[in-house]
Amino acid sequence: MSGLVPYLFFPGNAAEALTFYRDVFGGEMELFTYEQFGRTDGPGDAIAHGLVRGAVEIFGSDAAGDQDAVQISGATFSLLGTADAATLQRWFAALGDGGTITDPLQKRPWGDYDGQVTDRYGVHWLIGYQEE
Repeated sequence: MSGLVPYLFFPGNAAEALTFYRDVFGGEMELFTYEQFGRTDGPGDAIAHGLVRGAVEIFGSDAAGDQDAVQISGATFSLLGTADAATLQRWFAALGDGGTITDPLQKRPWGDYDGQVTDRYGVHWLIGYQEE
């Protein structure tokens, strides 16, 4: 693992959310249940730990009884220049499917492209690139 990797707690839909992120970003996904981890603080089939590894890495689980589910305020995940323009455009569109585009991906006065989207799980993303 290199760099910062977000770890998100979901309100009982971690398997669905991590599958969504794997479908958006590609890569490999692993899911482990509370039962597999010997945890008794949630349903046995709940996700105790999951991960997506690829161009974008995300870890996540179903929130235990005393944990808050993901609520992001005052922060965004930035994917500025992390892939080629076509890939970033595809990611932006996929994250916007079922989510909310708060600022369309567009060319800015300074010449770069960027936009902001909140996906269906409430995660905020800033995506952009420079044209070559």
